Amino acid sequence: MSMQAKGLLITMMGALLVVPDSLFVRLIDADPLVIAFWRAVTSGTAVLVGVLVWMGPRAVSASLRTGWHGALYIVVLAASGVLFVMAVSLTSVANVVIIIATMPVFAAIFSRIFLGEPISRRMVLTMLFVIVGLAIVAYGTGENATASRSGDALALLLTVSFAAALTAVRRVRDVSMVPAVPVAFLASAVILWPMVEPMSIAQDQVWLVLLHGAFITGSSIGLALGPRYITSAEVALLILLETVLAPLLAWAVVGEDPGRWALAGGAIVVGALGVSNAVALLRRR
Repeated sequence: MSMQAKGLLITMMGALLVVPDSLFVRLIDADPLVIAFWRAVTSGTAVLVGVLVWMGPRAVSASLRTGWHGALYIVVLAASGVLFVMAVSLTSVANVVIIIATMPVFAAIFSRIFLGEPISRRMVLTMLFVIVGLAIVAYGTGENATASRSGDALALLLTVSFAAALTAVRRVRDVSMVPAVPVAFLASAVILWPMVEPMSIAQDQVWLVLLHGAFITGSSIGLALGPRYITSAEVALLILLETVLAPLLAWAVVGEDPGRWALAGGAIVVGALGVSNAVALLRRR
């Protein structure tokens, strides 16, 4: 197997394993903060064990010595799990994943502001279509019983803050930030602990909690290792799988209709990002 094929396979695995994330939030009957706590504990512990075995404790300490850039990444990553669970609990799965899919657009804007990188004509056109798609999704929120403005706002906050963190961490690209992932997850769990009742999970749903953590662990590993072997455009195309499949999975399993406006706006967002990344990939080749 070539390195590119290996990268595509591993990244696709990571993208597919993150698809049920929002569905688990729907299926686990508990307070959203309790779900976020156990999501962080299970996946953070598993990923930490893997990092210590394959990379060693020095890799963890190296990621913690990356200054404010690395600190911002860890803080945002710690908050992202909580913001995601809260957003899914307040609005529709479709709205959340569509908004999160626009992260490359915000990353491009931050890269222009803070790193001085130019924004290509391709990305400008992509931004215009994405704005139209988001406007349609926002309009449809008021007509969808499962959607809400507050949930959409949390998803947007998650997207913008994570795009900023990814831009900041590019300043320390010579250091692997993979070991920072379990640090962020476990730090999030420690902060949430005094605010939740961890044992309030029903006994017959413990297996769902463990399975949720296993999926997040596999996704974290796949999305950390796969992109080392393929281009960023290929990674972006594969990550769009969640945007397409997560609402369909929620629709099929729990009957959550994304609504016609979310489908229309999502089609524009996914289409614009997909075409943009495909063009970038073809130009690179």
